[in-house]
Amino acid sequence: MDNPRTVEEVFRDFKGRRAAVIKALTADVEEFYQQCDPEKENLCLYGFPSEQWEVNLPAEEVPPELPEPALGINFARDGMEENDWLALVAVHSDAWLLSVAFYFGARFGFDKADRKRLFNMVNDLPTVFEAVTGAAKKQVKDKTSVSNHSNNKSKTNQKSRGSETQLKPPKAKKEEEEEGLDEEEEDEHGDTLCGACGGNYASDEFWICCDICEKWFHGKCVKITPARAEHIKQYKCPSCSNKRARP
Repeated sequence: MDNPRTVEEVFRDFKGRRAAVIKALTADVEEFYQQCDPEKENLCLYGFPSEQWEVNLPAEEVPPELPEPALGINFARDGMEENDWLALVAVHSDAWLLSVAFYFGARFGFDKADRKRLFNMVNDLPTVFEAVTGAAKKQVKDKTSVSNHSNNKSKTNQKSRGSETQLKPPKAKKEEEEEGLDEEEEDEHGDTLCGACGGNYASDEFWICCDICEKWFHGKCVKITPARAEHIKQYKCPSCSNKRARP
């Protein structure tokens, strides 16, 4: 299939991909939820011009032919309320859809007037986020029992433990148990920076260390909760997981 080259063709491509993503996050939400298994490698939600969607590993080409969707959406699934997670995926999908549309615009030399016309056509449509959260508000009561059932005990435990519980990185906890280095752990990680956001280490935040590159990350930056970390035998950060996905 040829890539779109006119404003109308790019907009048609945008509408098809947008419809596919909205379908995954609304009408096909149960199937989408099941496919986003946190135990799998980094997964992305792809929407195609044919209005079909797919959850799959990122493209192996570097750089990819088209801009890539948000990486690792499956990791956050069990650490958030279902509607919040769907809204997060929707926001990232909106950013991806715009990036694809304006990638085509840049590639095929759209001028200022063309870009403005494309944006206005896109802007006349509700965002994926608006479509998903609008539907979620109407169905929130009906979905509460289904959501609680599908997430079982883990979601309740994660919500109750929350940010007020002072948790140390899993690796640091092992050091405390095995060597009794409680106070020394604070000094050891005092200068540690998050490999994702660059923020400083703090004992009142949950951190996790990649077993491949040995960099430390805020749990919230890599979408890993304390409950999820307890079941991870070997943690790989998004960057290392992505490398492994490529041959």
